[in-house]
Amino acid sequence: MAQNDGFGGRLIEGRVIKAGSEKTRVVAIESRTAHRLYGRQIARTTKAVTHDEGNQSAVGDLVRIRECRPMSKTKRWRLVEVVARATE
Repeated sequence: MAQNDGFGGRLIEGRVIKAGSEKTRVVAIESRTAHRLYGRQIARTTKAVTHDEGNQSAVGDLVRIRECRPMSKTKRWRLVEVVARATE
């Protein structure tokens, strides 16, 4: 899921869950890992506060984000592209 193609930080896909402020989106990143003892798959969700310069994403969209320099207290990701729009 996470890649590094030489153009900065990690590249990750996630779903926009909040679009409250202008140029800011909260993206949910889901990762699946195996439990150490039992081996069962566990789904973990991480929230990433993302900078969206053109306000091009909306809640429910699948987006690709890239790690970047700190832009504010919590913003460390930048929107690269909208992969798929929400179906609503």
